[in-house]
Amino acid sequence: MTLIQEPDDATTSSPLDVTPTNDHATVAALLTQAFADDPVMVWMQPDTRRQRVLWDIVVKYFHGAQSCFDLAVRDGRPVGTAAWDRPGHRTSARNQALSLVVMARRLGTRTHRGIALEHEFAKHRPSEPHWYLGQVGAAERGRGIGTALLESRLAQIDGPAYLESSNVRNIPLYERFGFEVTGEIALPFDGPQVWPMYRPA
Repeated sequence: MTLIQEPDDATTSSPLDVTPTNDHATVAALLTQAFADDPVMVWMQPDTRRQRVLWDIVVKYFHGAQSCFDLAVRDGRPVGTAAWDRPGHRTSARNQALSLVVMARRLGTRTHRGIALEHEFAKHRPSEPHWYLGQVGAAERGRGIGTALLESRLAQIDGPAYLESSNVRNIPLYERFGFEVTGEIALPFDGPQVWPMYRPA
């Protein structure tokens, strides 16, 4: 699930510094803020108090130590983040089991929506090795944060890349970076539409 909450004509007011980070707590906090009103997040867990729990699970268990986390900082303050999985990334059976236990305890009956989401997404992911942009979020909208995060990582990687856009308004921005819509995913339980996008090598 990917999100940039800013329009295509976003501009910056002061320089942004984008660097790798291992600070999983800051990443989860920024994603919680950026995704609070995202259609997929609201469908999965409308209670904003519990959304932080979900992001802790995603960052720790679904991505984990082998993933790449980028942090955008402006004037010494973290304002955006992106989570990338390297080609061949797999969530271990142990982490899958732990994530389900934590979700069931903390999210209750909403747990089945997270399982359904991952099942639907898995059907559309490319078979060849690729970089996967799991999430990119900006705490401040319309200030070029998402653009800076995309530019930084895409300049470093070699090979194809893939994402799922949870907001149709963000598709033109991804297209500027060479991503193309490859289909549509209709989430179950009256869920929102999601657009898988692929960027060739």
